Amino acid sequence: MNVYGATKAYVLSFTEGLAEELDPYGVRVMALCPGPTESEFQATAGVKPEAIRTRVAMTAEECAQIGLEDFDSGKRISITGWGNKLQVFGTWLAPRDLVTKAVSRVMQRRLPIDD
Repeated sequence: MNVYGATKAYVLSFTEGLAEELDPYGVRVMALCPGPTESEFQATAGVKPEAIRTRVAMTAEECAQIGLEDFDSGKRISITGWGNKLQVFGTWLAPRDLVTKAVSRVMQRRLPIDD
């Protein structure tokens, strides 16, 4: 999960830089940062079934629609779902050490432990 998170951070940073670099040429670039979305992701990542979020996940179609609307409006980052937006905002306000520890605890509850 650490590699997954680090990769997401890289892609976000890369997208912002690429968007700025290509802007003079009329090329638009946007990163889509979806909240909980109905997919096979949790099963593929090995998330314990009982640890999957109980809040309602959006469909892939809803996520794509929000992303397309954000792209059309010129956004470089599209964060879908109000809960996801709130979490992102909270990480901007909280000390980084606190965020790291909180995310670690959440991930430990979700991943299976190999015996």
